[in-house]
Amino acid sequence: MTSASSSLSRTLGALSVLLVIGVSAADAQVTSQADIEAAARTISQADFAWRVGVIAHDSMGGRDTPSPGLEMTANWAASEFRRMGLRGGMPDGSFVQRYPLNSIELDEERSSVSAGGVRLRFGVDVLPLFGMGDGDAGADLVLLSGSGGLTHSQRRQIEGRHVAVVLASNAAGVDRGMFGFLNELRQAGAASVLVSNSTDDDRWAANARRSMSPSVSKGWSSEEGQNAGAQIPMLQIRTSALERVLVGGNIDLAALEDRAGEDVEIHDTGELRMTIVQRTRELEVSAPNVIAILDGSDPGLRDEYVVFSGHMDHVGMGAPDANGDSIFNGADDDASGTTAVIEVAEAMSSLSTPPRRSMLFVLVSGEEKGLWGSEWYAENSTVPVESMVANLNTDMVGRNWPDTIVAIGKEHSDLGVTLNTVNEAHPELRMTAIDDIWPEERFYFRSDHFNFAKKGVPVLFFFNGTHDDYHGRDDEPDRIDTEKAARIGQLVFFLGMEIGNRTERPKWNPESYARIVSD
Repeated sequence: MTSASSSLSRTLGALSVLLVIGVSAADAQVTSQADIEAAARTISQADFAWRVGVIAHDSMGGRDTPSPGLEMTANWAASEFRRMGLRGGMPDGSFVQRYPLNSIELDEERSSVSAGGVRLRFGVDVLPLFGMGDGDAGADLVLLSGSGGLTHSQRRQIEGRHVAVVLASNAAGVDRGMFGFLNELRQAGAASVLVSNSTDDDRWAANARRSMSPSVSKGWSSEEGQNAGAQIPMLQIRTSALERVLVGGNIDLAALEDRAGEDVEIHDTGELRMTIVQRTRELEVSAPNVIAILDGSDPGLRDEYVVFSGHMDHVGMGAPDANGDSIFNGADDDASGTTAVIEVAEAMSSLSTPPRRSMLFVLVSGEEKGLWGSEWYAENSTVPVESMVANLNTDMVGRNWPDTIVAIGKEHSDLGVTLNTVNEAHPELRMTAIDDIWPEERFYFRSDHFNFAKKGVPVLFFFNGTHDDYHGRDDEPDRIDTEKAARIGQLVFFLGMEIGNRTERPKWNPESYARIVSD
């Protein structure tokens, strides 16, 4: 092929792609295909490895919300956006948005649990697990073993009652599967949930020191937070204390522990009264989000935004393990997703002509605490929510399969079709974006994109699934497949370009909009 014919072929190819994505030939000069492809190549394996290494370095201390390491991460990310020439997304042109935090402490003197004539003591017999809303409720206590799905009849048995969940005697605690089951009990209307714990004295004492200490909460109330059902007390109860409560009830607790992995059984026992009183105070410290904007090139579309998000935070530090490692580095969760956002921002900023729409880069904190940072941003956004045409969220994109990434939410809007088009146009990425393969895990509702979706913004959530190192000390930078992660970053970049240059905004599936947004 001659040089002239090769040049003509590339030009026609670029125009054909632009026509596929909804940009007319008259708009083709806005961003050339050659410029887009050169920008994509700036998302490299080496850059990805370096940035993950910075964010997930031991010096960041696991990036808990709040913590000095999280502040260092936010300041570093802001400096990267500033170096790229992006403008700060705050009204005053700065990059860091802050949200308030509270301290919550259980009032041990005024809080109590009593049943069967036995008064249980916080710190000794029972410990907070999570969801400690204030309340005073006397109701029937039912004993539950097993962890499968609840039948309709069982849900009715649980509604309005305190539920004691019997785990196997050798259970290490509440794992991911049990977390989902406890949430099912909450949704079934349980008055409270108490999870049995058979650990030894030393481990129980360590749990008590941690869970009885003041905890941090978001410093505002959301509409969901006003729902008492969302804040029912969830506690751990020592198995020995549960045995004292059940004396004379003709219930064989050991037999229930042996059947803990089988189908759900529910047994009536008696009555339990639970009183929870907490002390709340506003903290002087706050938590950061980082916001940056690349202004669009089209005067008619630059007031609309494609939003890229990822969470900077992780779970901090814990007791040293056998190797002396106390830091939960969070390299995949979510240094990988944070890096993807920064890499896409750098690629966008390298374009000689930006996309027609503006690009909004949002790095949030508090995701591990309950999507705090993204909730605050969605409620206090620095651009109108209605101007956000799409949110592409990257949370854990550096592990598992080298040629596949799950894109959760494809079925809820035409972003799924758009992603498929982009994916097919770039076979060189060797990366296939597939539908959600874990619908039972409800991941759609468990990362920061959901706070945008609730506001009516169509979303896609790029996620490689969990692994053995999830929330563990071994989620280290050297375990990230940075070559794969860079290809995912390129895919998200190409998708962002396509959305940014299309004349039409993405559209919701009406049924999904009714369920996720209207409801």
